[in-house]
Amino acid sequence: MKLRFAASVFIGYMLAPAPVWADLTPGALSLRWDGGAKTCAPASSSTPIQVQGYNAQTFVLRETLCATWEAPFMYLLLGSKQALLIDTGDIADPKVMPLERTVMDLLPGQAALKMPLIVVHSHGHLDHRAGDPQFEQAPGIQLVPSDLEQVRKYFSFGDWPNGGAQIDLGDRIIDVLPAPGHHPAQLVYYDRNTGLVFSGDFLLPGRLLVDDFDAYEASARRVADFLKDRPVSYVLGGHIEKSRTGELFPWQSTDHPDERELQLTKEDVLALPTALRSFNGFYTRTGDFVIENPIRNLIAVAVGALAILAALGIWLFRFIRRRRRART
Repeated sequence: MKLRFAASVFIGYMLAPAPVWADLTPGALSLRWDGGAKTCAPASSSTPIQVQGYNAQTFVLRETLCATWEAPFMYLLLGSKQALLIDTGDIADPKVMPLERTVMDLLPGQAALKMPLIVVHSHGHLDHRAGDPQFEQAPGIQLVPSDLEQVRKYFSFGDWPNGGAQIDLGDRIIDVLPAPGHHPAQLVYYDRNTGLVFSGDFLLPGRLLVDDFDAYEASARRVADFLKDRPVSYVLGGHIEKSRTGELFPWQSTDHPDERELQLTKEDVLALPTALRSFNGFYTRTGDFVIENPIRNLIAVAVGALAILAALGIWLFRFIRRRRRART
């Protein structure tokens, strides 16, 4: 009897349909992003924002390097009932950066009948939320503030940073994962339909800037645990800071020749906890990861500069004292 039951369970398991999230909606990223220039043309003669469709319901937007050296990425996801915009970029002025108009043009519907839009953030640094004012007064748009208190309240995180939340766009569920460490209110988003992970500055092809190491390491473990048994098509971060050969572009550079692709992989997510454990607290390159703590680095530079000044002061004092003694 037990054998028959076990056999029936096994046969039922083998014949059962695969989980819904196993059948991903396909898409592709093929556009080469604008690589900027050493000397940028006047803003009026350049395109401030690029848009690439991953598929008919998913769009990748980027503010160009000549518009802002941050060149952040934003993501627009369409469901059957509402849409989601992740991040609003680095420029507030709609005349310089027509983000709201670009997003509204991508939404289905006409005029007042446009699909409702929720605007959220990967985190609260200015280069990911400066465009918020463009959406504050627009009808049919809900803007979720990026500070930790408002993030916890909107997503009902009762035990931050543990647990998760979901956004239902209509036939499209987005999982929301707390991931502090780079920023206290950092979030990572997972789209069940496409298998895309939107990681902001938590994981990107460039510098991983650590604000709170313990929080970052714990977040890396939680995100890796969440994704390890889920399908991941691509991991899409907030910036590109590397060339195709893996070299970092200079900080604040508007010129990215031979820039590498945006997308990272599930393997990168799974490797992040181990990479963080090798971090020396200041600056570490391990594998494809570049990890640094900019505040500690600034302090170290400042302390080094003070030490040099102190040494010069001592040398100058002794030099003057020797000269005076030589004259007497």
